[in-house]
Amino acid sequence: MYHGVAAEGGPRDGFPGPAAAAYSVAPARFGEHLERLAAATGRPPGRVNALTDGTASTGAWLLTFDDGAASALEAAEQLARRSWPGHFFIATDLVGSPGFLGWDDVRELARVGHVIGSHSCSHPDRMAACSWEQLLDEWSRSATVLAEALGRPVRTASVPGGLYSRSVGRAAAAAGFTTLFTSLPSQRLGSIDGCLLIGRYAIRRDTSADEAAAAAAGRPVPWARQRTAWGLRGTAKRIAGERYEGMRRALLARR
Repeated sequence: MYHGVAAEGGPRDGFPGPAAAAYSVAPARFGEHLERLAAATGRPPGRVNALTDGTASTGAWLLTFDDGAASALEAAEQLARRSWPGHFFIATDLVGSPGFLGWDDVRELARVGHVIGSHSCSHPDRMAACSWEQLLDEWSRSATVLAEALGRPVRTASVPGGLYSRSVGRAAAAAGFTTLFTSLPSQRLGSIDGCLLIGRYAIRRDTSADEAAAAAAGRPVPWARQRTAWGLRGTAKRIAGERYEGMRRALLARR
């Protein structure tokens, strides 16, 4: 799971602030990642439809990019050199905003063969805290907007902010999505109401190429390490509630 692919200190890319910047990988480092991913896996990344139609082979891996930041074009350019597909998840309310892709950019990504999915409409900070009505609106409206822009249905989505709950998954299924990517660092597939749940390994700015390659190759150590950190953050989120994001931003700003 990638987010931005942008140089530090450059033009605004995606969400502002240190919290978002922590998940943005410099273009040169991203290139190093791709080289090591190719060497470690021995195969190109797959497409999500191979998981739903049963054609995915053992050891299959996928590349995803959340938020729809403007630097998705940089990521796509580097992927094009290898003829690799990516999955780009778009928060539809943010399209055309400073630091984000425009609709022509989104359509171009789809035209050259990348998978476009929903990242909700407004990218709520706490998706799991939304009401059922809000969840249905976030998923259904984003699916409609993307389908109208691309001229075809969009059946895959990713959870913004990593805050998954059963209600988030059920609402995605009710909105017609057949696959939902979460931020849970798990290699096991799940399902809810007929919607396939897919965990991911989160890439940060300081993630080395070797670590990314080990995760893509299915090595257990990086996944176990990230699951432990995920569990600790989950505990902190439950205790802090709505204060969590503010505390996290303050900590990252001090760093």
